[in-house]
Amino acid sequence: MQSVPPAQLELALRLRALRLERWPDSKLTQSALASVLGGDEPLSPATVASWENRNAPKLPPRERILAYAQFFATRRSLVPAPQLVPVDSFSPEEQAAYEELRDELLMLHAGASGGSKPDLIVARRSWHFTDDGPLTIVCAQLPEAEAGPLANPDDPNYTELMSFGDLDAMVELFGHARMENPAMDVFFKSAPNVIADDLSGHVVIIGGIGWNEVTRRILDLTRLPVTQKEIATMETGEIFVANIGGEDREFLPVFSAGAPAKLIEDVGLLVRMPNPLNSSRTLTMCNGIHSRGVLGAVRSLTDKRLRESNERYIARNFKNNQQFGILMRIQVIEGKAMTPDFSIAGTVLYQWEPGSTVFPAVPASARTSA
Repeated sequence: MQSVPPAQLELALRLRALRLERWPDSKLTQSALASVLGGDEPLSPATVASWENRNAPKLPPRERILAYAQFFATRRSLVPAPQLVPVDSFSPEEQAAYEELRDELLMLHAGASGGSKPDLIVARRSWHFTDDGPLTIVCAQLPEAEAGPLANPDDPNYTELMSFGDLDAMVELFGHARMENPAMDVFFKSAPNVIADDLSGHVVIIGGIGWNEVTRRILDLTRLPVTQKEIATMETGEIFVANIGGEDREFLPVFSAGAPAKLIEDVGLLVRMPNPLNSSRTLTMCNGIHSRGVLGAVRSLTDKRLRESNERYIARNFKNNQQFGILMRIQVIEGKAMTPDFSIAGTVLYQWEPGSTVFPAVPASARTSA
């Protein structure tokens, strides 16, 4: 008789243990579990039995693995009858249990199907944090000459957010971070209003050095291989410069020909690394030459259509996928920043792993001048 591969047997035994031992008093049968896992099209008990079989286990589809994690994450799945409780209704404790079980089962599933470790992290979520935070989003404050009258506190219709730079990016990220961390305090502040305590938790810096002194100071602390600088030929933003092999490479935006010239391609920067002021928390920088580059960097991991693909790219390309730096091309169409797809050739202009002393060469497809 042909022996069962150890990884397949381990998955089969774990699925059986969940049914029989997670809630032993429930006496959950294969039939009851099959009716739940199949959703609108109930599975047969024989299908669940084949996944648990110790002699010749079958491999469940990935979506059934996720359903297992969803079902066994909360005992509410048994009330009033076996059912799948929506993930978005989970309490923080249920959410943590779901994520732990999901990651474990996906790991076992990938091993049983011959997947490599980077491919296991298909459900990583860069904007979800497992500790109690807090998370502070720091935005630039617009210069008085750039802000409208409603940014003036003396105006009867004063609106504080009218004084924020990169507001599109801040709103996008704030909403996503709150959704991903419902039990965590998530704040946003303009750079001049930041105090020391704001920088000791998880910190997100939105925007470039032009209007954000906090970004300038943090960049000095992090010693990244990518910096920003002003150039005389462009008054609308600060370009990126990467030091590669002792040589500075400049990364510039692209404008359309003719007058007036319109921005058709920006450059964005996304960095995740330990907070240099508190190594147990993270620092994330979402930056760009212009506001479209900043928004594109943020949306790379918030846009529901592309974030999972981009998360997989990070998992595959960085040894420690909690630390990554990506300089990216942001397409601009009809004035709107398009979400970058890291898997498309030419999107990633330069990447490195924070903490590493060896940085990769710029991809051949990278554009370094307008």
